[in-house]
Amino acid sequence: MTTNDLVIEAEGLVKHFGTTKALQGVDLAVSRGTILGVLGPNGAGKTTAVRILATLLVADAGHARVAGHDVVTGAQQVRQSIGLTGQYASVDEDLTGRQNIEMIGRLLDLRAPAARQRATELLEWFDLSDAAGRPAKTYSGGMRRRLDLAASLVGRPEVIFLDEPTTGLDPSKREDMWDVIRALVADGSTVLLTTQYLDEADALADEITVIDHGRVIAHDTPEGLKRVVGGQTLEVRPADLARLAETATILGAVSTAGAAEQSRKGVLSVPVADDGALSATVARLAAAGIGVTELSLHLPSLDEVFFTLTGRTSSDTQEEVA
Repeated sequence: MTTNDLVIEAEGLVKHFGTTKALQGVDLAVSRGTILGVLGPNGAGKTTAVRILATLLVADAGHARVAGHDVVTGAQQVRQSIGLTGQYASVDEDLTGRQNIEMIGRLLDLRAPAARQRATELLEWFDLSDAAGRPAKTYSGGMRRRLDLAASLVGRPEVIFLDEPTTGLDPSKREDMWDVIRALVADGSTVLLTTQYLDEADALADEITVIDHGRVIAHDTPEGLKRVVGGQTLEVRPADLARLAETATILGAVSTAGAAEQSRKGVLSVPVADDGALSATVARLAAAGIGVTELSLHLPSLDEVFFTLTGRTSSDTQEEVA
């Protein structure tokens, strides 16, 4: 990766709020046309980093560039290049959905017809056309989140900051939002996504940076981070549960731990060193005449990685400072 490939660059970002050290030398890098997932518990400094990159805060030390512009000396150019959706919907509740988007368009110097056309496009894209004429205060939480994201895209930004964009959405609406984010990248945008949902980072991010206590503690691809925990897990469910003990013996022979455990009812699991354990297990099961209804080999989950790195699960959090 060369510097020219980077659309977001941050080096040594430091930010203190009184005695609270929100950021303690954070480095971030996002390549053009990719999604960087920034993971961390509440209070880790994720939102503070986004606010600095979006020119809403000034770092105490360090420097950053977004879309080729310094976030301090070129703040106006940065603002013209980005879209930002925060943790909480920031739409005007007394305006209708259409009025909210048209207002943003006019503030971005779009002529009235162009602002109306863009509003129509975005309302349709976010499945808000039927509610376009209603005041935003009548919208559900999920609808407000979608309207907020739509408003951030009026200017077709090159860079999009999404700060926990699916907070409060039900699972089906979260997946709808994931589709929108993928479409944004396919359309040429670059995305920095902060989230506490590990499945979200796994589903969307090309690379992940983990922040804890204001410091970057890990950075890699999702698959690379999963290897932090070490090894893989092989799971088998024999078709005939009466042959569970025989299956356990076979798995024990390929395991790095030497013994199989029942992870779920009727499902045996063992840690293994590499992919070769799968083919060896298939051959041994076939030789013993043991049929299976489940057979899988997988890396640790991001939840396990998160716990390994931070000592906490993704739900074990404290209140965000800034």
